[in-house]
Amino acid sequence: MREGHPGPVLTEAAAWPATYREAVALQETWRTRVVLRPLDRPPRYVAGVDAAYEGKGGRVFGAAALFSYPELEPLEEAGAALPCPFPYIPGLLSLREIPALLQALRGLSRRPDLVLADGQGIAHPRGLGLASHLGVLLDLPVIGVAKSRLVGEGEEPDAAAGSWRPLYLKGDIVGLIVRTQRSRRPLYVSPGHLVSLKDCRKIVLGCVRRYRIPEPLRAADRLSRSLRRAACPSPSG
Repeated sequence: MREGHPGPVLTEAAAWPATYREAVALQETWRTRVVLRPLDRPPRYVAGVDAAYEGKGGRVFGAAALFSYPELEPLEEAGAALPCPFPYIPGLLSLREIPALLQALRGLSRRPDLVLADGQGIAHPRGLGLASHLGVLLDLPVIGVAKSRLVGEGEEPDAAAGSWRPLYLKGDIVGLIVRTQRSRRPLYVSPGHLVSLKDCRKIVLGCVRRYRIPEPLRAADRLSRSLRRAACPSPSG
């Protein structure tokens, strides 16, 4: 974060859920804090965040990779390793990853203007996926970029790169099915916080170069895996 910036404040950290019921209650409450609106201006710094795991109930390795936008020059990376605070339950990914991701983001010397998260935004059973939860905590624009669909229905986009189709849930558009590379599997993109659907499509496609996954997320994925390998070397290695 920029010098002097306190970083995100976890006002409810002391009440971090310990059970499924508490986690669902938190999501139902925090979903009301999600705000979707167009960006005021294009971002100058875009960060990607991702996490890797050390087996069942082990550590979470959070990673943040900061890029300039739209040039997509890699600027810096930061990582963190914390005990996993919540068990694996579908729809509750944010409860496992957010503490490590927040610590990784705090390790950056510059505050991102926008974050790409490897997960869902409002395309979530309770409207509060990882990207939405993270965005509310950070008070930053966050976009969810997932490799698979969690909820909703929608048609496959055309084969051309940049084509897209809306993702519907109970009659509402909660995201976009976006083809980032010709004839490759699409990504499921949904607004997390302080962005619009149009912003999501433009920024995600603007962060794609040679590969299907946006560059900031690719870098964060590499870093999280590298941190896990360094901490958990294979027996043969």
